[in-house]
This record gives sequence, structure tokens and C-alpha cells, in this order.
Amino acid sequence: MNQNYIKADPWSIIEEGFNQENVKSSESLFSIGNGAMGQRANFEEDYSGATFQGSYIAGVYYPDKTRVGWWKNGYPEYFAKVLNAPNWIGIQVKINSEILDLNTCKEIKTFRRELNMKEGWYRRNFIAVLPNNIEVMVDATRFLSLRQDEVGAIQYNLTLLNSDAKITVLPYLDSGITNEDSNWDDKFWNTTAVKGEERQAFIEAHTMKTNFATCTFMETQLYHGGNIIAQVPRLIQSDSKITQEYQIDAKSNETISLLKFGGYTVSRNHKPEHLIHATKEVLKIVVNQGFDSLLEQQKEDWAQVWEMSDITIDGDVKAQQGIRFTIFQLNQTYSGRDSNLNIGPKGFTGEKYGGSTYWDTEAYCIPFYMATKDQQVARNLLKYRFNHLERAIENATKLGFTNGAALYPMVTMNGEECHNEWEITFEEIHRNGAIAFAIFNYHRYTGDYSYVPEMGLEVLIGIARFWHQRATFSSSKNKYVILGVTGPNEYENNVNNNWYTNYLAKWSIEYTMTQLEKVKKEYPSDYDRIIGKTTLNMEETKQWEEVAANMYFPYAKEQDVFLQQDGFLDKELITVANLDTSQRPINQKWSWDRILRSPYIKQADVLQGFYFFEDHFSTEALQKHFDFYEPFTVHESSLSPCVHSIQAAKLDRMEQAYEFYLRTSRLDLDDYNKEVEEGLHITSMAGTWMSIVEGFGGMRIKNDTLSFTPRIPKQWQAYSFKINFRNQILKVKVTHEATTFELEGTDPLAILVNDQSMELSPKMINTI
Repeated sequence: MNQNYIKADPWSIIEEGFNQENVKSSESLFSIGNGAMGQRANFEEDYSGATFQGSYIAGVYYPDKTRVGWWKNGYPEYFAKVLNAPNWIGIQVKINSEILDLNTCKEIKTFRRELNMKEGWYRRNFIAVLPNNIEVMVDATRFLSLRQDEVGAIQYNLTLLNSDAKITVLPYLDSGITNEDSNWDDKFWNTTAVKGEERQAFIEAHTMKTNFATCTFMETQLYHGGNIIAQVPRLIQSDSKITQEYQIDAKSNETISLLKFGGYTVSRNHKPEHLIHATKEVLKIVVNQGFDSLLEQQKEDWAQVWEMSDITIDGDVKAQQGIRFTIFQLNQTYSGRDSNLNIGPKGFTGEKYGGSTYWDTEAYCIPFYMATKDQQVARNLLKYRFNHLERAIENATKLGFTNGAALYPMVTMNGEECHNEWEITFEEIHRNGAIAFAIFNYHRYTGDYSYVPEMGLEVLIGIARFWHQRATFSSSKNKYVILGVTGPNEYENNVNNNWYTNYLAKWSIEYTMTQLEKVKKEYPSDYDRIIGKTTLNMEETKQWEEVAANMYFPYAKEQDVFLQQDGFLDKELITVANLDTSQRPINQKWSWDRILRSPYIKQADVLQGFYFFEDHFSTEALQKHFDFYEPFTVHESSLSPCVHSIQAAKLDRMEQAYEFYLRTSRLDLDDYNKEVEEGLHITSMAGTWMSIVEGFGGMRIKNDTLSFTPRIPKQWQAYSFKINFRNQILKVKVTHEATTFELEGTDPLAILVNDQSMELSPKMINTI
């Protein structure tokens, strides 16, 4: 049974009533971020119950030494850990010396928390009875500023309800933190300075090995009855913690309010020796501005985000809440300002998976950022890969490849492979093809070809060289084969001739050859530069073409489908419908040996290829492959339901498409995979967006023209979305009766709707 304690609401995530069993899940679900930092929704005050404490800074990591029983040549030496950063949100509260702690309170009379996605703030309020029988009401609001992205703000209100008391408020900074996830229990942080003056406090610390310098900071103000009190807090310091102590005698029904501005300055953006100076400058701005004004600014900034990226759904509140939750989290995770950053699978909501970059970015995230932002944002994601090309070549060299062959990492922070499970690191090589596909997809959608001659062609050459060398000629088959791989379905390792991998390899080589010819003809100076740098010659490209033209694809004649890999039909082909529900999810109930021998598919594999290359295959072929593979798919990857939703919509199976949409949009809200307490599935959320825009909306690029095949689930009255297509903003609204298009700007736009040409006029409602 899925969790169902989150209230349905179109714009907010709401929890009512306190349940200790939900605390860690809610810490994930109510997480906040601003692209530069983020944090789980941990309580500001003490909590002695089960909790997962987590604050994170974009791009700051630790190379945790790989822990394996025996070493393998080419193995990454470390696994990049997303680091739990020093805590700046903490506020200990004592009432007549009794610590406020919801785990030890006599009674919690009311409890409510809300993540307001429309305005970008998180609020929690409760009434609790302490062990000393004092009843207190707390109302705490917190946000991380989009505009001043080094800063967050907290307003923490306390009201005594049944007696007068002495209240001690102790806001603090703490660098004595640890990661939930650590291989060797290494010390990740070294605290170098703990300082305080007046109402400001600073902790300077750097990461071990990677040496990212940080300054964690706070400035506080205490109000009593609406008036700021002049009291300068007493400072309490240790080697890794600094606390400000305020004491005040409060009457019953009087409100004490603490304002706390905090955050991080980092050596990624400032000189290490200037961090405290930079901190004081940003504090001067936000403290002078004040909490209320900063919050109003936050609302304005989020309004701008939603103006472009919102998707509306009429008649289905849970579906509406689900899509807005995914859009909100994607915007909290990555802003696109910094081409050195990327989109981690957990974003700022947890530590699982480590790294900041997976193939998820190219396969799932780029379409969202292309369509809802300026195209420069998506271009920055591609630039990120170009910047790491030399590391990709190094990664391939470690595995025995030569001549500039590039293998992009499965997991990385800086371009270096840092995933340490052999069946992923060495075998899940399809990630290389996703990067080539993203280059194609970017040009196809934006019309911006400049990336290819400037950067992309060098990436494609490295990838083509890898596929050429990775293929083996099979004398028995008289074809080129690719052995010992893991496809997108990670429930099968070390297989031969995964169809998706082989198809990507063939396509990547052919696409690279096409781009070589185009750049040679249209950008001769870039071509000469690239050929000179890569020393590519005609003899080598002939060898590539030989591999691509003679690639082997496993095929089942009787079923008339491509096989996921050699030997798939040797499995005991029991469908998921005939699998005892008590055995689900199998990744938590079965041994790995049993999973590997089963026919069960974690996520779209062959169907992932049909998603990427839909126009290579007929609708009848898609239907045949969907009907064969989906019944064996357990959807235990967050990346699975969205692809199946898109394809079910393509096949006009709207009930199935809708069910998959609900699963992808509410994967975390309803905790389908029983793991939300570890953090959210950020990258798959981009797939949720695709399931509406590409699935129900049927958006494609056909012959360089924007195309739609709109459909609508029967559960919805209407839905709408906006896209930025080649710097033209288009709003699409679909009802059961009609589809309308509204085009901003001054220039007309030719589109296809149900394969019929349609000329859109600006500032008019065009209906079909």
C-alpha cells in the first residue's frame, strides 16, 4: 500500500497531524533548494527521534575511497559523495529549562506543515505540551532565496499558551556533521575557524581532499511583542559549533519571534580568503531588506518561474499537485546559471547515488530545460560534457581503449568516473549514446547548430571511437557484436548484445559521420581545427562505417520483436500480472541472483530505444514491442513510468497512459517504491513533464517543424502548458472539445497538428 498522508492541493504539499513514522519521508518531500544549495525539511528545534539530517551545497563533494572486497583494473578510486554541509538552520529552544523536542513532548495537539510551491516557501506550525506541562505554539517559515542564492531565511515564532515562562532561544551553526552514507567513516570536513560578533556568526570549514572552502553563516534578530530587542546574544563556542543565547521572560499569549538569515559562501564563487568578507556583504543586503521584503521578492521570482513552466490540469487535483511538485523540484535543483553544475538524481534532498551527473540529464532532463528556459540553459548542460571530454578519454584509457576514444562516466562530479559497482561502471556503457542523442535532440529542438562545430563534434568523435573499439566482429554471426554490457534494465548484468546499446552504437556512429560531412561543408575552419586536434582520418571513419553497417541485433522471428539481449527467450517468461504481489518490489524481496535470472525489467530498455528513435519504427512495431515488454516490466526505476506513459499515449491507450502518468508524477508523494525517506527522484521528474507534453500533448519535431497530436485523459477536463520553441513562446490548451494555441511575440509560426499544417498568428487564439 502506498503512503497517502499528503493532502491533495493544487499548489501546496500539505501534511496535517504528527506521525513519527512519517518524519524522514516528509524531510524529503518538503525539501527546499535554490540551485546553489538545498536542504531537507529538518526541524529547526531539537528532534531526538529518527531523522535524516541533510543540507547540501551545489558542486561541493568528497571523494570517498571505493570500498570493494577485491580490486579490479580500471576501477574508480573513489565514489563522489554529495556532502552533508554544516547546519545553519538549528534553533534550540528551552522553556523554563525544558528543551522543546517533538519526540519527547507530552502531547502534540496540532501539527501542520506546508510547502507552498507557487511562492517558494516552507511553513510549519504546531501546538505542543512539554514535559513540564507548558503549552507552546510554534509557527516557523523558511525559504532559500532564488535571487540571493547564498542566503536562506527563517522566521521562528513562539507563543506560550498556558503560562508565563523564561524562554531561552539558542540559534546555532554546527559543522560537526556526518553523512548518512559513508564508506569508511572518514572525516569529510575540517573546521578551521569559529567566529562570532554581535548578532553574526561564522564557521569556516573546508572539505578534506577536494578542499572546497566554505563559510557557513548566520545573523539573527529577536523580537518580543513585535519590537526588536536590544539584547546582544551571549556567544557559546566550541571547535565545531557556535551558538547565540537569547533569554527573555515571556508572558502567556505573547509571541517571541526569531529571524535568522543564514547560508553559505563558497570558494567556487569567491576567493577562500575573502569568504567572511563576501558573507558580510550579502548579509548587509538581506538584513537591511528584511524578512518580509525578501519573502515578497521570493514570491515575485517564483511567479516568473511559473509563468513559463507551469502546467495546469483541470478536474484532477492529485494529478495537478503531482506535476507542479515535479516542476518545482526541478527548478529548485538546477537554475542553468552555472555550466559547471548539473542535475543530481537526488538533487538537494538526500545522499543516495552520489555524484551530480548521470545519463538521466541527457535522456530526460534536457527536454524540460530546453522548453521551459532559454535555450542557453540546455546548451550549458551540453557544454558541461564538452568540458569533461578529456576526462572521458582518460576514463576510456583506463579501461584499455586508445586513440582518443571517450567513455563518459556513469556517475561524476568533475568528469572522472566515480561509480564503483562493476556492472555499472564497466558495463552500462549506453550512457555514451545518450550524450550523442542529446546533441542531436538539442539541435532538432532549438535549431541552434552552433554547438556542433564549436564543441559537439569533438564529443561525437570520441564517442564514435569508443563504439568502434567496443564492438567485436563475430565470425559465427558475420556481424559486429557488443559483449558484456548492462542495458537500461539493471536487473540483467553482463549480457551480450543488448539491443538498445547496439542500436545506440550504430546510430551514434552514423550521426557522427553525418555531422562530419556537414561541418566540413558549412564550417570548414572548425572542421580543419577539429581534424587537426583529433587526427581523424578517412581510414578510421571507414572502419566506423563497417561496424555501423554490420551491427548485430537480436531478433525473435516468432514474436517478430527485437530481443532485449541474446538469450532473453531462455528465461521463464512469467508476466508481472502473474507475480505474487507479496514479492514486490522484487529489489527488496529477492536475492540479486534470482532477479538476474528472472525476465523482469526494471525500466524501459528496448522501449527506451523506441522512445528515442520513434520515427525509425512504425506505430505497429511500437505496439508489438510495447505489448511484449511492458508485461514483464516491474517499473522499479523512477525513470520507467514516464517512458511507458508517453508510448501508451502514442498508441492511444489513454487509461494506461494516465495510470503511468499518476505513477511518475506521484512516485515520491505516494512513495511507490518505498524509499522516499532517502530523498526524491529529481531527474525522473523531468520525465513526468515529458509524459504530459510529449505524451498527452504529442509534441514532436517532424521535418524541422513543431508538431502536436493532442490527447486528453477522460479524468481531466482540460490541461495546458507553455513551451519556448526557438525563442517563440507557445501556450497549448487541450480540452475534450478542442485544442487551442496562443503564440506570443510578433512572428507567425507554422506547426503540424495531427499531421495537418497550421499557421499560428501571434496574440490570437488559434483553435483546432
